[in-house]
Formats: sequence, structure tokens, C-alpha cells
Amino acid sequence: MKKIFASLFVVIAITKASAQETIYPAPAQNATIALTHATIHIGNGEVLNDGMIVFSNGKIIDVRPTANIADIKVFDCSGKHIYPGLISPVTNLGLNEISAVRSTVDDRELGDINPNIHAAIAYNTDSKVIDILRANGVLLANVIPDGGIISGTSSVMQLDAWNWEDALYKKDAGIHFRLPYLVRYSAEEDALKEGMKQIEEVRQFFRDAKAYFGESKHEHTNIKFEAVKGLFDRTQIFYAHCELVKEMMVAVEFANEFGFKTVIVGGTDSWKIADYLKQNNISVILNQVYSLPAMQDDDYDLPYKTPYLLQQAGVLYCISDADQSTRFRNLPFDAGTAVGFGLTKEQALQAVTLNTAKILGIDNSTGSLEKGKDANIVVSDGDLLDMKTSNVAYAFIQGRQINLDNKQKQLFEKYKYKYNLK
Repeated sequence: MKKIFASLFVVIAITKASAQETIYPAPAQNATIALTHATIHIGNGEVLNDGMIVFSNGKIIDVRPTANIADIKVFDCSGKHIYPGLISPVTNLGLNEISAVRSTVDDRELGDINPNIHAAIAYNTDSKVIDILRANGVLLANVIPDGGIISGTSSVMQLDAWNWEDALYKKDAGIHFRLPYLVRYSAEEDALKEGMKQIEEVRQFFRDAKAYFGESKHEHTNIKFEAVKGLFDRTQIFYAHCELVKEMMVAVEFANEFGFKTVIVGGTDSWKIADYLKQNNISVILNQVYSLPAMQDDDYDLPYKTPYLLQQAGVLYCISDADQSTRFRNLPFDAGTAVGFGLTKEQALQAVTLNTAKILGIDNSTGSLEKGKDANIVVSDGDLLDMKTSNVAYAFIQGRQINLDNKQKQLFEKYKYKYNLK
């Protein structure tokens, strides 16, 4: 009999463990919800104390001081903080699960010029990394391809879905151009000359594409030219991945010659030409602040204070967490660190919410907690940008309350049980 009970206990334990690893996408919102008595950080610089946010059918319908409201589901958020869902602007999320295991990596194609490659169709909604980001308040991500000079097309994905089609938030939103380094590393290797050659090849590609679109009728369809049509009518964004001044100047030349809506990705030296970038209406996606200066004679804290320098210059910028080792989960803390180097807390919040939405072209539907926008909402027990106090209690994507469980939490519970920890 003891053996039978022991076996039954093992079966129950295994069943429970298996259930813990199953995280289902949330169903569509079917009831109006109100989050009350919270400090609401709108995302546009405004803060509402003892506020209430009401949303229905995935859309925000009211943001105001807390008042009595009947016949709807109410979450009492006393002592908590409410934020717009954070947006990661540059990731290979869902494309690269384990870098050392080739079968889990699908983020690039062969060849140098591949604008017709779509990152979205390779996006894996079952990635274990996605759940970890959601638990830190990141609800949307711009998933981009890698490799080559023109890597392909990125799409903005929402991080709770059954498949890539369901995950699409904005499809084929931008083309990614990876500029070569325009510096000379040694006397034997003239990287500058080779880099300029590659740039001219890309420039000629776009000139040919422009001529292609100038034809009234095409004898043959060119799928690579067709893939960049949105750049010429400005429905797509031209993402130029570069760090140094020379490279950014080339990106601006492309913007001026072809009329592209251009965003610098990386922009380590963007502070040096901030006025020039503002004059040419160029936005910047900064790499994570947890990094060393690019040059030996740079200030030691330059990566930390670059957001403040761009803020002071009036350049539209946002912050990315591009460190592969952390897999993008530290995005809120990148922004929080910038607070210690000049930004206000609300400016830092904008750098990972509304500013990001503006740069990605999705600010009409998300990025701030305003009436009519999608109910992409994060509720935290403490300051979301502070790694000491941040603790996400609830999260909603388009009004759907999502599961905040993840593999790391499951492992914590597993070994807490094993070692009888409380």
C-alpha cells in the first residue's frame, strides 16, 4: 500500500511540474476592467496620483482620478505603479534561442543584399526567452534579421501569441542596413576602402530600385526592389546600424538622397553630431547603457549619459538592450540607470515607451496610457525602472491579462521546494 501511495505521489508531482511549464496565450478581453488607486505614469511625462485606468475590448477608454464605478471588474492597485508596456526596439527575440545550437538559430540568410527576407515568419512564439521579458514589463518587440549589408525586414511583435501571424503588431515595418566600419585597423587591411565599396554597392542598389519604380510597367518583377518600395513612399523605416560619426554621416546622405525616413541604430557617437541629426530629422536607437566607452579617450560614463545629451539636444531617441547575454530583459533597468546620469524618471520611461513607439511608427496605438490606445499596461509593486523594487504584478496586452510565469520562476520554485526554503 505504501508503494502505491508513493507511486501516486510521484505521478501527481510530475503532472504538477508539467502543468507549470505550460504557459498559454491569454484569450481576448471579454469584460471591462478598471485598475484603481494607483500612481499612473502616462508615458508622456505626466503622472496621475490615485488614478484609475479603464479599458474594454483591448482599448483604453478612460484615464482619470479614482472614482466609484459599478458593474465592471476592478483591480485595487493601492500602493502600486501603472506604466505603459515597455517596447524593445532592436531584438532577435524568437529568432535565436540558444546561440550555440545551430538548429535554434534562424536570424539570417546567405548573401549581402536581402531586403526581401522577412524576420516575422521565422518568429518562434514558443521561445522561453519571451516569457522572461514579459515578467520585466516588456510587452512589444521589434524583431529584426541579422547578417549581410541589407539584412531584411523587421516587424513589431506583441509578446503573447499562438503563432507569428497572431503576434504581428506592425508587419514589415523597416529595412535594416548594416554599415561597415569606416576605420582602418592595420596597414595590411584597408577597411575604409572596402567599406566605401560596399556602401557604393548599396547606393547603386537603391538608385536602381528608384529607376525601377519610375517605370510605368515592369517586364519582370524584381522581388528585392519590391521589398524596399515602402522606403520610397515612407511607409517603411530605414534602419542604419552604425556607431561612429563617419558612418552616421553616410546614413544621413542616404536619407537626403532618397528621401528615406531614417533611424540610426547604435549611435555611440551620436552625441557628437546631435545638432546635425536633429536638423536632418534623424532619430536614434541607442544601445544598452551597460557598456564600456567606444574609444579610449571617451569619458568613462559616456554610455550612461548619452541619453541625457541627446535629450538636451532635442533629438528623438530611445534606449535598447542589445546585450545578447541578458537577452533583452534588462531594458527597464537600462533606462533607470540613465536617470542617475541626467534624465528624469519620466524622461527615462519615455525612452522605453512613447519615444520607442514614435520611432517604430506605432505611437498612434501604443507607447502611452491615453484614451483610444491599446491597453498595453504594466502594473508594478515598485518602480519599474529600479531593479531593487521592480516587481510586475499584472500585465495586459491589448486588454488581455497575460501569464507572467516563466522558466526562471519555475526553477526557483522547484529548488526552493527541494531545499525546503521559505
